[in-house]
Amino acid sequence: LPDWHMLSLFGIGAVLMRGAGCTINDMWDRDYDKKVARTASRPLAAGDISTFQSFVFLGGQLSLALCVLLCLNYYSIVLGAASLSLVITYPLMKRVTYWPQLVLGLTFNWGALLGWSAIKGSCEWSVCLPLYLAGVTWTLVYDTIYAHQDKRDDIIIGVKSTALQFKEDTKQWLSGFSLAMLLSLCVAGMNCNQTFPYYSAVAAIGAHLAHQVYTLDIDKPEDCWKKFASNRTVGVLLFVGIVLGNL
Repeated sequence: LPDWHMLSLFGIGAVLMRGAGCTINDMWDRDYDKKVARTASRPLAAGDISTFQSFVFLGGQLSLALCVLLCLNYYSIVLGAASLSLVITYPLMKRVTYWPQLVLGLTFNWGALLGWSAIKGSCEWSVCLPLYLAGVTWTLVYDTIYAHQDKRDDIIIGVKSTALQFKEDTKQWLSGFSLAMLLSLCVAGMNCNQTFPYYSAVAAIGAHLAHQVYTLDIDKPEDCWKKFASNRTVGVLLFVGIVLGNL
C-alpha cells in the first residue's frame, strides 16, 4: 500500500479503537461516573442512552476497526487482535491498582508496534520497543495530569490513580516520565537512522513538557485540563518531526 493509504488507514483505526476504548470505559464506569461532577453528564451515566444501545455502538466501532485490520498483513492482524484484551480490561484497572495510567499507556500505544509491522511484515524491536516505551511514559504524563482533576471525587468513591499515588511528588514523577520519553524517542530515532528534523521535534517536545510540568498546578482542575489538552501539541510536533525526518 502507498504511504498515504497506510497513514489514512491508521488514522481511521486509531480513532475507532480509541473510541471503542472510551465506549467500554463508559460502560464499565457508568455507576462511578454518576458520582463525579465532571463525568455525570456522560450519555450512559446520565441515562441518555441504554446499555444495549452502547453495546450496538461498540459493535459498530469494533466491526469497522476489524475491516481496517483485515487490510493489513497476517502478522499485523494477529498483533492487532492481541490488543483487544487490553482495550477491554484497562478500564477495570482503576479498581485494583494505583497504576491504571500505566495499563492505559500499554493499551493506547499499541499502534507503535502495529505501524512498523504493517509496513515491514514484522517488528524491528530495537525501534518499536523504545517507541512503545516513549508512548507509555507520555501517557503516564498526560493521564496523571488528567487524573488530578478528579482526585477528590476518586477518594470518595474508592477509585485509584497515579495522581493519588504520587500526591505532592507528582512533578518529580512527571519529570522522570518526560525524561524517559525523550530518551526513548532518541534511541528509537538512532536505531532507524532518523535525521535532523526528527531530533529538532524531540527537542521541542522536551521544551514543551518542561514548561507543562513546571507551570502545572495539580490543585486546580481547570489548569490540569489545560495542561492535559496541550499534549495534542506534543503529538503534532512528533508527527511533523517523523514526517519531515523521513522526507
